[in-house]
Amino acid sequence: MIVNGTVAEGFEPVRDAFVRNFTELGERGAAVAVYRDGRKVADLWGGTRDVDGTEPWERDTAHVLHSATKGVAAAAVLMLAERGELDLDAPVAAYWPEFKAHGKERLTVRHVLAHRGGVPVVDRPLTPAEASDPDRTAAAIAAQAPLWEPGTDHGYHPHTYGWILAELFRRVTGGGGRGIGEWIATELSRPLGDASLWVGLPPEQAHRVGRAGPVRPPETSGGAGLRMRPKRSVAEAYANPDSTTSRAFAAMTPPPDDNDPAYRAAAHPSSNGIATADALARFYAALIGEVDGVRLWTPATLAAARQEESAGPDRTLVVHTRFGLGYMLHGPASPLLGPGSFGHPGRGGPLGFADPESGIAFAYITNGFRKTVTADPRAQALVRGVRASLEAGGAGGTGAGGA
Repeated sequence: MIVNGTVAEGFEPVRDAFVRNFTELGERGAAVAVYRDGRKVADLWGGTRDVDGTEPWERDTAHVLHSATKGVAAAAVLMLAERGELDLDAPVAAYWPEFKAHGKERLTVRHVLAHRGGVPVVDRPLTPAEASDPDRTAAAIAAQAPLWEPGTDHGYHPHTYGWILAELFRRVTGGGGRGIGEWIATELSRPLGDASLWVGLPPEQAHRVGRAGPVRPPETSGGAGLRMRPKRSVAEAYANPDSTTSRAFAAMTPPPDDNDPAYRAAAHPSSNGIATADALARFYAALIGEVDGVRLWTPATLAAARQEESAGPDRTLVVHTRFGLGYMLHGPASPLLGPGSFGHPGRGGPLGFADPESGIAFAYITNGFRKTVTADPRAQALVRGVRASLEAGGAGGTGAGGA
């Protein structure tokens, strides 16, 4: 198996894990990037750019992030709050008056970020085309009654999280002003010197994005995703069309086609971010410290983002989950590098996160999507490779992460 790219001295276990993903775990095409204290220590890619093709994955090949997009959207919201343009503890309706209908008048921005809002579903699912129209998504969310009293419990919001944040951006930036996708491009990606991170793919970049598709895991690869044995299985929840789990993931029906140019060009802050592994890792590195002189958050925002806001049985994902402000926190359902890690997996494999204590920022992208929600075995193998590298003293570093 030919793997391209480089690793710093001591980070060879990441390369070894990446190779094994192809030889043992059925990987077709993928990339992984790791930064430590703002310096790149691993940048690897291999396989084919298309899951069903033969053209090689190139250094600048990008892919769909699925819900790993949520971590990027959360960063943008927290940056607005840091600048004083948004109050996390204000009701969403303070910016979007129509939102208060049907018992949502006390639902705050913080509740949205922590998946405590109680609106993971919409009574009438939207098609991908409808969900690409911000007026349609705003109207659907405003008309929706919460499933539980906002703030009293938590449950993952697969699609509605992004629809709410997108409308908040429209309202805060002057309504009809910059949308969240444009804001991310100009205020987040561009300052980092690598604009290969988008929520809403520009047409001129379409040639860089490979074709994604499902892949079957080898029978010897072990279990996939959500590594707990809950009292009620996730499979049962998905199979029941009336369950919160099924309804939440079906808020966009039929499921969008990741390879559809129209879907890729729309801005879905929950699900259709597109990036190279290096750009996503660079983004996380700039949340916890400086990257070439650029830092996206203050230390206070970093501390707030990874403060636990929600923990316990998740009404949507069924298993025990932990959330900060827009980020999954390290735990059995979403294992990251350590107790202080924060980030977000994407359904089917992608993963991005940061660990301030070690100074690590990590990103993995793939064209071969498997039936996982969190804890994809390929991503977890790479995380173990990072951990082994750190335990062996790989690439030195301060371990402070610039925080």
